[in-house]
Amino acid sequence: MANVRSRHSSIPGIKNQIDVQVGLVGDAQVGKTSLMVKYVQNIFDEEYTQTLGVNFLKRKVNLRSTDIIFSIMDLGGQKEFINMLPLAAVGSSVIIFMFDLTRPKTLQSIKDWFRQAHGLNDSAVPILVGTKYDLSIETDERVPGNISCTAMRYAQVMNAPIVFCSTAKSIHIQKIFKIALAKIFNLTLTVPEIESIGDPLLIYRDFGNNVKRQSKSSPKRTGSMERTPVSSQQ
Repeated sequence: MANVRSRHSSIPGIKNQIDVQVGLVGDAQVGKTSLMVKYVQNIFDEEYTQTLGVNFLKRKVNLRSTDIIFSIMDLGGQKEFINMLPLAAVGSSVIIFMFDLTRPKTLQSIKDWFRQAHGLNDSAVPILVGTKYDLSIETDERVPGNISCTAMRYAQVMNAPIVFCSTAKSIHIQKIFKIALAKIFNLTLTVPEIESIGDPLLIYRDFGNNVKRQSKSSPKRTGSMERTPVSSQQ
C-alpha cells in the first residue's frame, strides 16, 4: 500500500489556466520595456532601446490551483506607432498607463493615451504607473510633490490604482501585477497602501473596482479559480 500511495502522490493535479493580456502604453522613454523585462526576466538594462512597434513577453505565475499566464504588450511611445495601439489595448484585461516622474510632460500625455485606449477598450482595468521614482527623489524636492498631487487627481478621474515604481531599484514592480490580478478577479490584496506625498505611492483599494467587464477583454480560462488572498510579499 505504501508503494501505491507513493505513486499516486507523484501524479500532478489538474490545474486551471487563465490567460491575461496586459497592455503597456505611454510616451517614449518612460520605461515600458524596462518594466516588462524586469517583471518577466528580472533584468534591468540602463541602456535605452527604442521599441519599434510592439514588444511582447509572457510570464506564468501560480495562484493556488491556477496558472496565470500574463501576456504583456509593450507599445512604442513614438507617434508613428499610435496606429498600433489596438494591439496593446483591444483584448487587454488591464492597461497600464505609464509616465516618467522626472518628466512632468509625460504625465500630461496620459490624458490622450487614456482617451484613445479607453475608446478602444472601456472594460480594461486602468492602472496609472509613475516610473523612475529613484531618480525623481534626487531632483528638486518640489517636483515629486507636485507631480504626485497631479497624478493622484488623474488617478481619480481615470478610476485607476496609482503606483510609483523603480525598475532600477526594484520598487513596487511585483505589486503592480498583483494589483492587476486583484482587480481582474476581485481578490483580497494584503499589500499596505502608501499615500504620503514624496513616498513611492501605492494606492489601489478605492480605484479600479467598478470597471465593467465585457467578453472582448475577459481573461481566457480553462477552468475556474477560487477567491483567495494575494500575498503582500515582493
